[in-house]
Formats: sequence, structure tokens, C-alpha cells
Amino acid sequence: MHSQLVVSLSGIGPQTLDRCADLAAALDPRQVPLSLLVAPRELGRAQEWVRQRASHGDAVVLHGLGQRRLPAYEAGLLLTGARLQMDAIGLDVDTFAPRRCVASPGTLIALAKHRFQRCADVHAVREVGSGLATLGRLHALTERTSFGELRSLALVYAAARSARRGGLTRITVDARDLHRPGARQAVLDAVDIALAHDAAPTTYVKLPSPRLASAA
Repeated sequence: MHSQLVVSLSGIGPQTLDRCADLAAALDPRQVPLSLLVAPRELGRAQEWVRQRASHGDAVVLHGLGQRRLPAYEAGLLLTGARLQMDAIGLDVDTFAPRRCVASPGTLIALAKHRFQRCADVHAVREVGSGLATLGRLHALTERTSFGELRSLALVYAAARSARRGGLTRITVDARDLHRPGARQAVLDAVDIALAHDAAPTTYVKLPSPRLASAA
């Protein structure tokens, strides 16, 4: 079974825009779209770049609500505010990724009430309505205080292992890490080795429903 490859990018904003554009430009010849994890309050002048990327096939994903014990009522208020901000800048979203990779039960309830379709957490991409999930652990470069060759190799090996097994291979990068030597190349190497194992690039928005996958 061939793997599917999702590459996501967070930390998008005015300070990191050049790095975001550089990574996207490196992925374009590889025909790998990005899932853009967007916090609307942080976008600033990066809004136009996100709109342009979305028009060319990248997916826009709402990013936020990192509290693990956030109740449904409070999560609903925050989602309402975030959606209004996204609408104001011309971005439509139906997919959510929690900021700290884990969505609280209250957040999942609120997502269903606000008609979100998918939630991408650290372990899987979940259908909000049915609760069904496409399993696939998130592979990331996240420790900005300790980055080096070993972390680069760990990401590449993890991507290779996941792609060999089939299923879903997920690589994520925080744009704030891309200034570190080797970080950009580590992400590209991880993408390349996944592609070499015949992983098919996709986004969180275009990922097939787990119901379709189980019926295949």
C-alpha cells in the first residue's frame, strides 16, 4: 500500500514570510502542496501570500486552541472569533489543527457544532462528525532550543519508515525554525525520501475520508 504525504507549515506571519515562500518554492517543483496552518491574528501582511498559495492548490487550516482542557463553550467562542477573522481576510476553512497537537474533548464538540470537517492532531487526522480517523503520527522539527544534525536525521528516518509502511506520512515544520542551519534541508530531505518510497503528495483538505479508505 502506497503512503500519502502531507507537509504542513505553521508560524506563518510577517517575520517569517520570506522563509515560508522559500520553502514553498522548493516544494513546487516536487509537486508537493502545503497545508498552511494559519492563526489569523498572526498573519499580518502574509495574508496575501496565503491567499495566493490557496489559489494554487495549498490547503488552509485553522491553527490554534492549544489548551488541553478547553471546555466546549469556550472553544466555541474562540472558533467563532477565528472564523470571523478568516472570513474577513477571504479565507474559508473547514479543517482544524490544534496548536499543541492535541485537541480537548470540548474543542472536538465545538468543531462539530461549527461544521468543521477534519481535525489533524499529533496522532491522526479525524473526521469531526463520525470520529473516524486516518492514523499517522506527526513528524516535526519543533525544539528551537536544540537543533542539529541528529534532529535532522531523526526526521528523515521517521519519514522514510512511515512511507515504507504505507498509510499516512505527515511532516510538519514551524517557519520560525527555518532560520536554523540545516532545518530547511532536513525538511526537503524528509520529503524527498518519502517521495522516493512512492508517497503521494496531498493536503489535509484533500485527504480521502477514512470511510472510503476502509471500503477500498
